[in-house]
Amino acid sequence: MTSKYTRDGGRFHTGRRRFIRTVAATGAAIGLGGLTTADTDEGFPPTDSTVWGRSVSLGNGEATPFTTVTPSGIPKYHGLLMERAALEGLPSTDALATTGEDEYTDKYGPNGESTNIHHKWSLEFFVPFPETDATPVTFLGLNWNPGGHPPDGVWTVPHFDVHFHMLPTETVDAITGPAAPTYDLLARYVPEGYARNPTVDERVITDMGEHLVDPTVPEMNGGTFTNTLIWGATDPDGDGTAELTFVEPMLTRAYLREHSGTDRRAIAQPDTYARAGRYPTAYAVRDLPGRDAIAVTIENFKQFKGYSW
Repeated sequence: MTSKYTRDGGRFHTGRRRFIRTVAATGAAIGLGGLTTADTDEGFPPTDSTVWGRSVSLGNGEATPFTTVTPSGIPKYHGLLMERAALEGLPSTDALATTGEDEYTDKYGPNGESTNIHHKWSLEFFVPFPETDATPVTFLGLNWNPGGHPPDGVWTVPHFDVHFHMLPTETVDAITGPAAPTYDLLARYVPEGYARNPTVDERVITDMGEHLVDPTVPEMNGGTFTNTLIWGATDPDGDGTAELTFVEPMLTRAYLREHSGTDRRAIAQPDTYARAGRYPTAYAVRDLPGRDAIAVTIENFKQFKGYSW
């Protein structure tokens, strides 16, 4: 599928240097320190500094990953733009279970794959982010969960999992579960306020890894699930020690249908990361009326040195 947002009508193959030169030539609205007027929700994401990835079919619309950087190559956003039409016409649990083999066969393709994850049916997509050299982020793992997923009574409502992965697709594709971890997760890598799943045999999830959650979120305490951030971990090099490998906004369809304005929240941080790099410290959900769409982004990237032995 060709993205309607791709500048040249096809995939954007331009390298980072050419991309930065293009951005630098776009005018005074963009300064060396970052984007100014282009950052308003009305013009979001900034046209002249955003590279679009490949669109996928979702419901009655499309969803498209994108990356925005400053002229000096510093990341501003990795994001997913979802047309509001994508919130309607989505496959049901029964459709994924009974017709998935015919309609949803390839998570790398435009229609995704019907798969059983978290003991529930999910429509899954793996889509690369463009321009990923400046951050650890590599690809988008997008899941539509028509029946939600465990824990029962907490996340068992229709929702989307938006995974910003920090590993190669083949590494994540090889993760199977639910299973118990075979590694240690050191306290210095656990984000502040987050905890591991108390059910050890359910910690590692297929195509994702281990999920860490803030136990104070409303739905964990009798409230309503709307918008929750998950941190993920796995052991990518098999050395027996896990590291943070994805960050995941979980958003209910009801929340997205009703959302307006910008809902920006902090991303809890660990004491340190296993690897040096620019990591996101905030995420946002933006209503984009001009596009009749919603953008889910990670942003406010900060440089971390990584752990030194």
